[in-house]
Parts: sequence; C-alpha cells; structure tokens
Amino acid sequence: MFPSPEKITSAQNPKIKKLLALQKDSSLRRETSLFVVEGRRELGHCLGAGFEAEAVFICPSLAGGASLPPEVRDASIFEVSEELYGRIAYRGGTEGMIAEIRERKLRLEDLNLPENPLIAVLESVEKPGNIGAVLRSADAAGADAVLVCDPLTDLYNPNLIRASLGAVFTVPCVCCSTTEAIDWLRKSGISILTAQLQDSSPYYDRDMTGGTAIVAGTESTGLSEEWRRAASGHIRIPMRGRLDSLNVSVSTAILLYEAVRQRQAAGIIQKPAL
Repeated sequence: MFPSPEKITSAQNPKIKKLLALQKDSSLRRETSLFVVEGRRELGHCLGAGFEAEAVFICPSLAGGASLPPEVRDASIFEVSEELYGRIAYRGGTEGMIAEIRERKLRLEDLNLPENPLIAVLESVEKPGNIGAVLRSADAAGADAVLVCDPLTDLYNPNLIRASLGAVFTVPCVCCSTTEAIDWLRKSGISILTAQLQDSSPYYDRDMTGGTAIVAGTESTGLSEEWRRAASGHIRIPMRGRLDSLNVSVSTAILLYEAVRQRQAAGIIQKPAL
C-alpha cells in the first residue's frame, strides 16, 4: 500500500527545481549520484535492473490510472498537475511518470560474461543520442556488455536515456578508460576488432564466433592509435557511394548483427522465434 502522495502545485517548489537541475546539470548528477528517468517503460527497465528510486513524480490524469511499480514503495511520491508535468517532462507521451534514481556504477570486474561474449566498445563518442542508439542495437543483438571509453558525456544524460529507450539499463554498461578496457579485454581472452578504414578487411571476412569486442570511434577522428595497436583485426564496412563513413550507431549495429549472423550459422546461438 502506497502512502498518499504529497501534492506539488508550483514550479518554484524546491523539489521541482532540483528535478529540473538534475536533468540539465551533469555536475549535479555526479555530486548527488542521482539522475532522472522519464516514462513508464524506461522506469520499468530501470527498476527491473535493480536501480532504486529516491522520488517519483506522477501526474494521475496522464498516468491513465496505472499503478506505480512496487519497487518504488520506499521512495517519496509526489503528485503534480498536468500543467506542471508539462514543465518538468522532457517529452510528451511518457505516461505521467518521472523519477529520481540513485546512480549505480558498474565496473569491468563486475561484468559476468558468458562463454564467447559479444561486446560493443565506443571511444570518446560525444553525442548522447549516438550512445543511446548503440545501446538499443546492443540490446536488440543480445550483446553482453557495452564499454564506453573516455566518455565525453555521462551515461545518465536524459537525452542518452531517451535515445536508448531504457537500454542503458537492460545492457550492462561500463565507463572506463581505453587503457583499462584493452587490459581487461586481453586478460579475458576477447578478440578486439576495430572499425577503421586503414589496413582493414571487410567485416564479413572476420570470424566473430568467439569472444569478440567490436570497437568504434567518432566519425570525425576515428579511433585512437592505442586501439589500432591493440586490435586483433581491423574491419571496415564497404561503401558503394561517395561518402566514406556511416553514423557510429549505424556502423555498430551492422557489425553487431554480423556477429549474430555468424553465431546463428555456427549454431552457437539459436535463431529467435518469429
């Protein structure tokens, strides 16, 4: 049984100001170890992954009578009007639920990987939308982890969470340095395949049935020399047009699904039911 929610009617309420500040200020997110999740679907993925809610803001008229998830029983519950919800929501259609969530940092040594893991690695990718899109592809392809190396944005940026549709919670995701990632991958016996134009072979000519890390960088600068030297192989996606690169999220999706195709053909993983 949930306690009666405290009603908030003013945008000047300190709790509303804090919520808005957490959405905009990455330094405040780091300082408080809190971040904001908006939407019933994303909140469900978040709580299902074991994150804890500190506070939940709900608009009954937009929630459509939906009950709060049982995992937020110990959180502070606040009721807001539709007008006030419109001020604090990043987007429409989020079912009238926004929550402040306690951050949980995952380390490389915390990853519990299966045999022949499939891992996506991003180096210094700045745009939250690109990282979010890669996380969606990683979830869809059944990747076992995503490593975000030398990040230029934090994992709990609202734009990243929104772009991932909650996949930032469904796929184990670790922020670390390039050096830390390379050392860990080598110790774990995972083959490193770097996506690059130089000295590379078509991606479909490389064996991805064993433990594989697919590494991608930014479209402007590509990968650092450290990754190029550490690679077990360099792969590229053949381009038939006049441009020489794809968006990093599109490239990563293609490469992840090539690994899936090879593993299905080898009988390592089963084809999903249609």
